[in-house]
Amino acid sequence: MIGFYDYTVVLTYISLACSVIGMFCASEMNLRWAIFCLAVSGLCDMFDGKIARTKKNRTEDEKNFGIQIDSLCDVVCFGIFPIIICYKIGMNHMYSMVILVLYGLAGVIRLGYFNVMEAKRQNETDEARKYYQGLPITSMAIALPILFVFSPLFPSHELFLAALHVVVAAVGILFVTNFRLRKLSTKELFLLVGVVAAAVAVIVFVWRGWWMFLHSLK
Repeated sequence: MIGFYDYTVVLTYISLACSVIGMFCASEMNLRWAIFCLAVSGLCDMFDGKIARTKKNRTEDEKNFGIQIDSLCDVVCFGIFPIIICYKIGMNHMYSMVILVLYGLAGVIRLGYFNVMEAKRQNETDEARKYYQGLPITSMAIALPILFVFSPLFPSHELFLAALHVVVAAVGILFVTNFRLRKLSTKELFLLVGVVAAAVAVIVFVWRGWWMFLHSLK
């Protein structure tokens, strides 16, 4: 079979599988589990690069494949998947769909640029990147769960949807904004994972009213 199937890309494949399952959940308005799948995909993406770098004898083909497959999966997991979630929740007006389209375009542009620059960087050095150029596309797997865990506290559906529009637009703009963002240390990364995991646990197991709130937006 064509392709590479060693352990360095396993988390990337798991991330994609979780996102596809999440799309099924979102299409059935099972939004709690859709958000859960988004968070799991983000978790896999946070650590796939660290795992890939543990293999010291990767060939150039394996490195380039890793770059390409990671970005292709990211388009699905953190580009298309969040668009489907947001659309099902209520971003289904004309202006909402314009924001979602621009968000998707910004994600693709960012990942295309990353592929070019990362391939160039890896030809020059084997060191891990210390900075992101612009906001990483995985950020939506953090922003949406955190926003949604506070959704029952919004005084109205309209205000929650307004906040959702702002978050999606802001994150999309930051994808293609030229600024340097320091990569998290291992301790900071685990702390962030803990925060997102707590948010998802609240969404899935605690906020019974959260489900009713979002379901009423249909």
